[in-house]
Amino acid sequence: MRRLNRKKTLSLVKELDAFPKVPESYVETSASRGTVSLLAFSAMALLTIMEFLVYRDTWMKYEYEVDKDFSSKLKLNIDITVAMKCQYIGADVLDLAETMITSAEGLVYEPVTFDLSPQQRQWQRMLQQIQNRLQEQLSLQDLLFKSAMKSSVTALPPREDKPTEPPNACRIHGNLDINKVAGNFHITVGKAIPHPRGHAHLAALVSHDSYNFSHRIDHFSFGELLPGIINPLDGTEKIALDSNQMYQYFITIVPTKLNTRKVFCDHHQFSVTERERVINHATGSHGVSGIFMKYDISSLMVTVTEDHMPLWKFLVRLCGIIGGIFTTTGMIHGLAEFFVDLICCRFRLGAYRPLEDNHIGGISSNHCTSENFPPDPL
Repeated sequence: MRRLNRKKTLSLVKELDAFPKVPESYVETSASRGTVSLLAFSAMALLTIMEFLVYRDTWMKYEYEVDKDFSSKLKLNIDITVAMKCQYIGADVLDLAETMITSAEGLVYEPVTFDLSPQQRQWQRMLQQIQNRLQEQLSLQDLLFKSAMKSSVTALPPREDKPTEPPNACRIHGNLDINKVAGNFHITVGKAIPHPRGHAHLAALVSHDSYNFSHRIDHFSFGELLPGIINPLDGTEKIALDSNQMYQYFITIVPTKLNTRKVFCDHHQFSVTERERVINHATGSHGVSGIFMKYDISSLMVTVTEDHMPLWKFLVRLCGIIGGIFTTTGMIHGLAEFFVDLICCRFRLGAYRPLEDNHIGGISSNHCTSENFPPDPL
């Protein structure tokens, strides 16, 4: 009996229920929420791609400390072409420890033509353009550190043609092991002759008319030789307007340990100050004609390390981006809906416009409602 009464009651309720029921799986959709979702997912995709590019990129970290290694040797790499015949000039190093290092210990004298071929001249112009950009934008040096060992931009390409004239210049190239103290590498007239009180060059046997210290520096560096690294003097070319020309390069060397993904070695950066003048004893400009590179070594050492973002940090930043966009867009959309409802209902705009005066049973209906939701039929 109880079951029959219960069934009758439920059927009676369904018959009297004039409002259709909404299923539990019903989800309300709107154009505004779809637009906000589309913008949110687009922003997440864009920021995720940008964050991944930042994760793949690396940056150089510089650390400074005192250089305590003074007993080891330093390698000097040289590739200089002088517009004089090889038998007329000599190159050597004299440092503050009164140690003389002659060119016979590691340098090669090669007779060549001073003028470059078209391909070599194009290479030199490209190298000079890179040097100009390096002086303007120091951040390019980090890019060169990263790309070390990838290219040989500092290597002079061989000539693609055969010169028709006999060699009129001398290419001095090779390397010397020098002490880690201040010194002077110079190229001047005559071969060097050591003696107890210093050293001298046999310049008396060379005619003064053959003096020409126009030169081109294809490579000049300290430490291990690294292809792809451009040094301050690479690509330098000087044309002497006088036979008694004196060129001076004042170099400050900074010991550098390079630790990147591609290479780990002891490199030495340096800065250069140039000066040139004509030797004329009658006007008081004394000196010796030639090319003089006076170097000094800094007591500080720089450690350059290529740093990278760890994986856990990338994942944390990625979660922050996704969660932050979801939260922010939800708050903005909620506030926008609130203000739209408030303004439209208060000022009776759009779909929230009030109904016409409707008298039902003598009662006037003039309240704020929406066209999407009709008034209660009861």
